[in-house]
Amino acid sequence: MLIDVHLHAARLPTLKPAWHQWAQDFARDDSVRTVYTDDGAIDPSAFDTYLASEGVDIALLLCEYSPKVTGIQPIEDLLPLVAHNPARLRMIANINPHLHYPVDVELQRQLDLGAVACKIHPVHAGAAVNDRMLYPAYELCQSAGIPIVVHCGTSTFPGSVNRFADPILLDDVLRDFPRLTVSLAHGGRGWWYDAAAFLALSSERVWIELSGLPPSRLRSYYARHNWDRLARKMIFGTDWPGVPGIAANARAIAALCPSDEVAGLVLAGNALRVYNLKTSLPVPAWCVAAPRRRAPPGAGGRRAPRAGRHSGLAAGPCTRSNHFSGRHSGRNAYKATLSTAQTWHNGAGWRGLPRTGRASSRVVSW
Repeated sequence: MLIDVHLHAARLPTLKPAWHQWAQDFARDDSVRTVYTDDGAIDPSAFDTYLASEGVDIALLLCEYSPKVTGIQPIEDLLPLVAHNPARLRMIANINPHLHYPVDVELQRQLDLGAVACKIHPVHAGAAVNDRMLYPAYELCQSAGIPIVVHCGTSTFPGSVNRFADPILLDDVLRDFPRLTVSLAHGGRGWWYDAAAFLALSSERVWIELSGLPPSRLRSYYARHNWDRLARKMIFGTDWPGVPGIAANARAIAALCPSDEVAGLVLAGNALRVYNLKTSLPVPAWCVAAPRRRAPPGAGGRRAPRAGRHSGLAAGPCTRSNHFSGRHSGRNAYKATLSTAQTWHNGAGWRGLPRTGRASSRVVSW
């Protein structure tokens, strides 16, 4: 199963020139040209076909109300896309305290349209995430069990206020709303990788969302932290259309994961949990986090291998015909993971993702 939690499926006439240049610079798989109609709207059927070709089972689409930076992409523009295939497509709400008042009334309106989360974009809205004007929206999300997605990273669009991307500003919010779940979009991109990782590792309610981050640099971005622990708190997202290919990025990120269980969590399981997603698709066992238990000692005083990790043993419904001998990294890991066979979601799993496009190696600006 593959869930992409960060796509910008905007109508082109609603966007400012800088957005068009960004999409042109980073979307190298021709997806933009193939899914848009002549009048700048996304064709629902073509978009659904494109996502299916990239192996995406569920995609979360973002609206945005940032008239000063990128323009206004209202949630109503997403409704035809979701209506075409509600099993695959869901929406994320967005509020701007300089545009919406009361913010909780506008958020409730968007939730009533079907939004599954609320995005806060401090950098483009020009309002800090701990601005008290946003608190009524946080209270609504906490009461309803709705996560917030906070833009946590630099943006190069004209009009952006990058100081508001600092995750330290979330400290007030996390203290004042103890049951609120937070996803850090872009994972601290630019100046705040360490702060974002610390928040994710120190709080059960905070998650790292990987949109806009090139897989080839993730290990270096978070080098000061325990990768095995941090990977379990990551959620896959691409920032489409600012990505060369969804499937290629998914394969590259899965290859970095310390185990198949963790790969399942990053690519789908964590998103199912954080965004409260319902699906009729079969969910692999390793997409659901299990309690971590110490294995009984094996021969020679060493731990016995854990099922589904590097042991070659069956893990839930998933079987493997070969296994890893130790942990891999870099190019060797990528080759090794692509060659491993397993049974997962129609016999494919993340290794069965379409081999189109290539993994992103550049930092994007959204």
